[in-house]
Amino acid sequence: MLLCAEHIHYAYEEAGHLHDVLRDVSLSLQQGERVALLGSSGSGKSTLLNLIGGIDEPSHGTITIDSKVITSLTEPALTFFRRQHIGIIYQQFNLIPTLTTAENILLPLELLGFSSCEQKLRLTHWLEAIGLTERGQSFPDQLSGGEQQRVSIARALVHQPTLVLADEPTGNLDAHNGQMILNLLFDLAHKHNQSLLIVTHSKAVADRADRTLILEQGVLHEGGQDITW
Repeated sequence: MLLCAEHIHYAYEEAGHLHDVLRDVSLSLQQGERVALLGSSGSGKSTLLNLIGGIDEPSHGTITIDSKVITSLTEPALTFFRRQHIGIIYQQFNLIPTLTTAENILLPLELLGFSSCEQKLRLTHWLEAIGLTERGQSFPDQLSGGEQQRVSIARALVHQPTLVLADEPTGNLDAHNGQMILNLLFDLAHKHNQSLLIVTHSKAVADRADRTLILEQGVLHEGGQDITW
């Protein structure tokens, strides 16, 4: 079992009122499994992804990734674990505008202290894998939306994480580019035997997954149940 989240609760206080976002959510992913997480806006999908990624902390519950209970780690230890084991892909791309394509892709390797030789080898591989061999010195504002998302995928996968979290990775793209990015993401995750948890509004995206989960008002259901959202 690569990922095991057990009895996750998440709530926040606003104007003296406690708002429940996630209620007793449990889920698991096997190594190499691709799982789609569906649900309406505000159902808690991105919150759950942030909790699994160690960006936020649950109010209650435990999250275990690759046999490590990340909810019990100190902040420095959690940051280092996340850099090693997790890759995150965002809807907004989140590339650093002052860095080139190559520099954005190499950032995780820089933070982990990879040698310059290994960085060069991986950069060559990933630029080819995403079809941007000639754009290594381009800055994000010189790239199309689809190209920027390809760069963000390479950045998320370059350090060979065991778990990839994708938050609406095709949400800002047109249908053609969205399908291309989807194909690339699933193909690369499969090739490198990485587990993928992908948040989406699209049932077409979910059809590509091995399994589907649905969040409804903070409660998680297995796909296939009669749920309207």
